[in-house]
Amino acid sequence: MLVGSEFGRTPMIQNSGLEKVCYGRDHNPPAFTTLLAGGGFKGGMAYGGTDDFGFKAVEKPVHVHDVHATILHQLGIDHTKLTYRYSGRDFRLTDVAGNVIREIIV
Repeated sequence: MLVGSEFGRTPMIQNSGLEKVCYGRDHNPPAFTTLLAGGGFKGGMAYGGTDDFGFKAVEKPVHVHDVHATILHQLGIDHTKLTYRYSGRDFRLTDVAGNVIREIIV
């Protein structure tokens, strides 16, 4: 099972100056949470961490391409073999990047 979100959220209130009510929180791509359960992933663990404000990843940061590569690996798919060339550039689901995060696999 995979549970994720569009982006992480900052711990502070979003205020662009254009809104009359400023109760929302801003997007935070430098730090977001993804839950992986079952499928050969280690249970009961947290991998990585943020600074004291939850603003940026400071402990074992990974890119979303790494998460995708790891999920594909657990499905038995080598993400590097999904590469195709189009218009002189290599493409794949992990955008010719991504490393399997071995520490979270049983």
